[in-house]
Amino acid sequence: MSIGNEPLIDLPAQTDIRRILIMKWSAMGDVVISTALMEDVRRAFPAAEIDINTLPPWAPLFRDDPRFRNVIAIPLRQGARAMLQWLREIRRGNYDLIVDLQSTDRARILHTLLLASGARVPYRLGTHRRFPYTIAPGPQPPAVHAFEHLRAALRAGGIPTVTPRPALFVPTRHRQRAAELLSGHGIGADTRYAVFLPGCQAAGYLKRWGALRYSALALYLREAGYQRIVILGGKDEMEECRLIEQACGAWLVNLCGQTEILDLVPICENAGCIVANDTGTAHVASSTPTPQVVVCGPTDPRRVKPLGDNVAALQADIHCMNCYRKQCSHHSCMELVSPEAVFSALQKLGAV
Repeated sequence: MSIGNEPLIDLPAQTDIRRILIMKWSAMGDVVISTALMEDVRRAFPAAEIDINTLPPWAPLFRDDPRFRNVIAIPLRQGARAMLQWLREIRRGNYDLIVDLQSTDRARILHTLLLASGARVPYRLGTHRRFPYTIAPGPQPPAVHAFEHLRAALRAGGIPTVTPRPALFVPTRHRQRAAELLSGHGIGADTRYAVFLPGCQAAGYLKRWGALRYSALALYLREAGYQRIVILGGKDEMEECRLIEQACGAWLVNLCGQTEILDLVPICENAGCIVANDTGTAHVASSTPTPQVVVCGPTDPRRVKPLGDNVAALQADIHCMNCYRKQCSHHSCMELVSPEAVFSALQKLGAV
């Protein structure tokens, strides 16, 4: 295995690597973060055929991406039949290199079964120093961003890690759809607007900063010259977004439930700033250079902050921060982050 910063092998120098599989299954934020590493792999192997293996919900992120020959989306949580389908698909690929950015127990079991079935994969790169991986990094610090663990895995294979933020390919139809959604609410090229991502999955409601605080921040931004606020979210976040809209009035544009994932990129590209909770869409937004502030509470910003030096994470310094709990009686970690603190962080980023 690689030791220190020295690569175990210089994979890009191997002339026998013609077909590559990149694996990353979940969750959405982790998949989006991994697109920076996928871009690094593509740059290192410009002539190779590269396939991506992910879960069905995230397949739309890659369907039209010219970097990938094929998207293999299998619902692996559905049991033995899905696992057999995975084995058949991967065997058919005849890959020379598998880059496993998942590296979970399930992934290791599937890799082991793949090799036991007679498949020959000369190079197998993962993030853990154990079978079935032939290339993996040395020990990593525990309190470090997941992105750095993945980068260390690529560097163990001699793959340069140079992409600083998620690299998403946005088809023209998503750019057109985003433009139509904005223009339908009177937002044009000269309109100064901010984007709020105030929700998260219902099960992770403790990661929500709260409608009251988002509403107060919206007023600060309006006084600072922002003409509109655009709220984005999914079906689990509709009530939260409705409460903010109700508090702010018609100058706030609520697009919750009206967008697809890749619509978010052009909407966020043209915004003056973004404010978000620790949610998957914040990572999608971080594929743009737009200044962004993410409010963290029960999750550790050292591990979950979206990529980029244009992104700042705020967290209240209390004894129970980073608890990762699903239930809480006081929610102090979020309540102690004030709208004034977020506005100040946006000022430091040059967004106001």
